[in-house]
Amino acid sequence: MNDTTQARQENKMGVMPVGRLLISMSIPMMASMLVQALYNIVDSIFVSYINENALTAVSLAFPIQNLMIAFGSGTGTGVNALLSKSLGEKNFERANKAAVNGIFLFFLTFIAFAVFGMLGSKAFFLTQTDVSEIVEYGTEYLSVCTIFSFSLFGQIIFERLLQATGNTFYVMITHVVGAIVNIILDPIMIFGLIGFPAMGIKGAAVATVIGQTCGFLAAVWFNLRKNHEISISFKRFKPDLQIIKRIYAVGIPSTLMISIGSIMNYFLNKILLSFTETASAVFGVYFKIQSFVFMPIIGLNQGLIPIVAYNFGARRKERLLKTVRLAITYAVSITLTGLLLFQLFPNTILGLFNATENMLAIGIPALRIISLSFIFMGFCIIAGGVFQALARGVLSLSVSVIRQLVVLLPAAYLLSLTGSVNAVWWAFPIAEIASVVFSSVFLRLVYRRQIMNLDREIVVP
Repeated sequence: MNDTTQARQENKMGVMPVGRLLISMSIPMMASMLVQALYNIVDSIFVSYINENALTAVSLAFPIQNLMIAFGSGTGTGVNALLSKSLGEKNFERANKAAVNGIFLFFLTFIAFAVFGMLGSKAFFLTQTDVSEIVEYGTEYLSVCTIFSFSLFGQIIFERLLQATGNTFYVMITHVVGAIVNIILDPIMIFGLIGFPAMGIKGAAVATVIGQTCGFLAAVWFNLRKNHEISISFKRFKPDLQIIKRIYAVGIPSTLMISIGSIMNYFLNKILLSFTETASAVFGVYFKIQSFVFMPIIGLNQGLIPIVAYNFGARRKERLLKTVRLAITYAVSITLTGLLLFQLFPNTILGLFNATENMLAIGIPALRIISLSFIFMGFCIIAGGVFQALARGVLSLSVSVIRQLVVLLPAAYLLSLTGSVNAVWWAFPIAEIASVVFSSVFLRLVYRRQIMNLDREIVVP
């Protein structure tokens, strides 16, 4: 029996003890997400030493960067879920088609964002502010990130292929490689060290792109050398519309769910800019710092999704349920730790970003109020991962729409009418309460319709 056949028959997602499996799948992803969060924060820390307008420009660029991640991660989640489910059902031909069609979709996505970067970057900033320095900084930064986004999308899809087959350790390495390169190059490119010209905010974008390129190349190499359960070949390739449809059945709701964050961020920035540019800078700092809480849970979720999808395909109810219970426990523990840190050390956190007295006055109450939403965040993220793994991404989308568009933005606008920027921050915990209510209702619905009788009934895909 060759190595490939043996690997296919003994995939660890179906046989390893659940607790150890979730840890082994998630810890590398959580570590890589923490590294990702670190280099996002370091990027902003260095930019803040240019001036506060540069930091604000990076904050205002976030909706488009988040949109790129939304399309990449959403499509990647669809590929991941279909590929893992196919492996659980021993349908290796469909698994290979999912991989190849996923790569094709990512290339089309890159083309779309590159065109936007060339034609629309400046116009995007002009819709948010008329401060010429912020517009100039933002256009320089965003143009580079979008026009050269091929490596970003390439890294995401090849990491998802590794993740779907349980090779999360290699995903961690690709993230670490990209992050370390970015962190090293940031000060060199921004301030012109060791003989390089000082590029300012454009240097931060160039460092990001080079880091993503290194991560992408590492992910490709690991897939070619270490990923034995799928075969990637474009010989006589034609897009498979049925496979693409199944990828997007999960991927589009997931993409829309993350994209909603871009819409929320864009309009909330407009609300905050009506008070002061500093309030928008504080919001950007919050998003960078909260990633230290949010990203590890995303890593946990990425470990959860292939396990749930595989065991759903293999009809192993108890393994699926135990995975979900453990993931919720770990996620809530992480968010409560984050809540404690935000409550106790907001001034220290803001000090990392060269905060002025005005920024501290706005930022300290902001971090303390917004972080109250962490109490519910862990449960809601894991529930969303379960929905995605079971091809019920529309439920995740519904929760996200309710949280960010139906509750958060209207609440922020109404609270802004009080004339106090501190009142606006309360929209976040209010929205998270709505999120936990609907997540609980939908999770119970999924259990009753898809999981409860899994070990007794034949489930039609």
